[in-house]
Order: sequence, then structure tokens, then C-alpha cells
Amino acid sequence: MLPLVYVITLSWNRRDDTLAFLTSCRGLHYGRLRTLLADNGSDDGTLEAVAAAFPEVEILANGANLGFAAGMNAGIRHALAAGADYVFLANNDTTLAPDALDWLVATAERHGAAMVAPAIFYFDAPTRVWWLGGRLRPLLLEVRRYERSPTRHDPAPFAVDFVTGCGVLMSRGCLERVGLFDERFFMYYEDSDYCLRARRAGQLVLVEPRAMMYHKVAVSSGGSDSPNERYQMARSSVQFFRKHARPWQWLAIGPYRAGSAARTLVRLARRRRPDAARAYLRGLWEGVLS
Repeated sequence: MLPLVYVITLSWNRRDDTLAFLTSCRGLHYGRLRTLLADNGSDDGTLEAVAAAFPEVEILANGANLGFAAGMNAGIRHALAAGADYVFLANNDTTLAPDALDWLVATAERHGAAMVAPAIFYFDAPTRVWWLGGRLRPLLLEVRRYERSPTRHDPAPFAVDFVTGCGVLMSRGCLERVGLFDERFFMYYEDSDYCLRARRAGQLVLVEPRAMMYHKVAVSSGGSDSPNERYQMARSSVQFFRKHARPWQWLAIGPYRAGSAARTLVRLARRRRPDAARAYLRGLWEGVLS
């Protein structure tokens, strides 16, 4: 019998993106899956539209915008209680190739991997890679992108330190050993935190480049360099480094992060985005205080 996979997506409004994602799920070839929509209090008719168009989709109404970590955790708990062997977490601003789950599950089973991610491409440029996972720079706790041009003829998956929560298959064993997402991260860095915890627990994290996914980048946060995106990124980044950096690492992390913040503010100034710059500074400050 095939392992039971729960495909879980999280929505907060953006009804049309959610419907497009669920349409792609209907086309998945994998033979034993259920689809769950965890909704963070949408008020744009998302729940009604999904119930009408996709009666097979299970709906978990969280009732409020809990953020990514807490919203996804609610969905994961539901899936585990229903007997899921794996959960596949996906942003609702993505779509999946029909054979994506077949590749991911086969790779997880073959290699005993805790987490397996697809190759993720830009939705508007489907031959251009957006993310393939990354390697951790231990001193700075920074992730360096894995540089590779995947094709369906690549011979094997490859190990990484980091995969994005935008799209990742997670095993039941991993979730039971490592736990769920840290709900102090409202948006961003919850996946960095989780991958770091998983790797420290000895879990194998892979990318399967023959599994393909397409992402409408930064849609859920309002777009790249929007005030909300800059605020959430800044706040979560400070929380992440405060949680994981050891005292001696701050000798390197402090100057590096200060330089990164300065470059971000210069870029926003050049783009004439004072609203985003103010939001970024507020996020940094609230990350320090949280």
C-alpha cells in the first residue's frame, strides 16, 4: 500500500490563487493522497468557493490569521491525527507538476529522508529556477543557495541543509522527532529554524529535482519589498539569530547582519520606498524586543 500523503496548503484570502493550486492538486498522479486547506480567516469567499468547486478537499477553518507557522501546524496536527505517513506543505500561490508527489515520496522512501523538496521554478518564467535548497554557513547561520540547473534527466536527488516551507514533503517520523514549526515566527524563517533543528537531530534533507513546482514569488506577503514583506522578514530574522546564535558567533553575525540591514535600507531608498524602509526598521526593533 502506498503511504498516505496529506497535501496541506494555507490560505489567507487570495481565493483565485488557492483555486489554481487546488486545480493542480486534482491533476496529481499519486494514488493515495488527501488535500487539506487550512484557512487563516479569509474574508474574500475562499472557503465558500473551495467547498463548491472542490468537495473532496478537507477544510480546517482557523478563524483568524495565525501566520504561517501556527496555521500550518494546525493542518499538520489534523493530518497526523488522520493517519498521514507524510505531509506535503505548499504555499497556495504555487502549482505542482502532475508527477511531483510520485518523485518526492519515492525518494523519501528509498533514502529514508525526513524531508524532500521539489525543484521550485518561477511561475511566470517556468524554466527559471527560484529555489533548490541551500547550504548552511555555520559561522554566520546564513544559507547559501545551491547553484544547479536541474532537469528531469538528473540522476539522483542531493542532500542540502535547508529547504523552503514553500514546498516540502515531511515524514511522520520527522514531525514526531523534531516537532512542529516554532509559532513565534509569524512569517519567514520558520523553515530555516525547522531545517536547522532537523539537521541538528541528524535528519536527512534532500532535494528531488525531478519533482517540479511553480511559485508566484512573494504574493502572500504583498510582493517583494512591500512594507509587510520587509517588516515580517526583518522581525523574523532577528528572532532566528537570537534563538540560534551562540555568544561567540555574534562577533561575526553582528557586523554581517548590520551590513545586510544597511544594504537593504540603501536599496529601499534608491527605489523610493520610505514606507518599506520604515516597516523594515520597525521589524528589526520588534524582533529585538520579542
